[in-house]
Amino acid sequence: MLEDLFKIVTKRFNDDNTKTDAEKPKFKCPRCQNVITEEHYVELVKVCPNCNYHGRVTARERIMMTVDKDSFIEFDKDMKSCNPIDYPEYEEKQQEIREKTGLSDAVVTGEAKIKGSRVIIAVMDSRYMMASMGSVVGEKITRVFETATERKLPVVIFTASGGARMQEGIVSLMQMAKTSGAVSLHNQAGLLYITVLTDPTTGGVTASFASLGDIIIAEPKVLVGFAGRRVIEGTIKQRLPDDFQLAEFLQEKGFVDMIVERKKMRSTLSHLLKLHGYLPESEE
Repeated sequence: MLEDLFKIVTKRFNDDNTKTDAEKPKFKCPRCQNVITEEHYVELVKVCPNCNYHGRVTARERIMMTVDKDSFIEFDKDMKSCNPIDYPEYEEKQQEIREKTGLSDAVVTGEAKIKGSRVIIAVMDSRYMMASMGSVVGEKITRVFETATERKLPVVIFTASGGARMQEGIVSLMQMAKTSGAVSLHNQAGLLYITVLTDPTTGGVTASFASLGDIIIAEPKVLVGFAGRRVIEGTIKQRLPDDFQLAEFLQEKGFVDMIVERKKMRSTLSHLLKLHGYLPESEE
């Protein structure tokens, strides 16, 4: 929950309370260049107080600020990908990232409660190869929908990805169809799927399960698209609008249903779940 995230400030911030703000580690907003202490930035759930820039958060942080305390039960925690096309040094690179992040791959999945309402949740983490979708990400997302369909539960997915993982070749591209098929079966069962687009959501993830939510939410000014701006401009020989592929532009064009600030996300998700009949157990 948000209250818990506020308390999670690294030990170095608490070791010496005599430090002045000038001596504490700093965060410089990449959008407006405003500088605040890193401690304050974390307390603000990594949102710039000056321009409302929503910084990237880890999967664990996202889960902590979204679901009820101690309600998260993780699925497939130790699932790891192989090297299906013998890509050079791929296994070594993955092991290095696993040791650095504590993740087995780029998505964390499980069952939890949001203000009492049961959900199946998946959160992508851009620290792991830019949350690219390989065989493990595709399999875990597919299992999310299969489990939700079996248990008759809604799905909430926080996307953040650079697209398909090319180190796994055609296997990575197959995950687009695989995850989309699982979404379809969940939909045919009459169950709710909410997508929350975070920065950035691109490539094959955008072209598959990220775009298939019954309700598509985005954080403010996040980048969402398939191909890059230069590729598109070079193809169509036209200059694109400055806000092209930003959440606000996509909402205007009807791709995104609503834009929700991070501090309001938990309450918004809870409201949507209740609105669609997924009530807290105490209210059933």
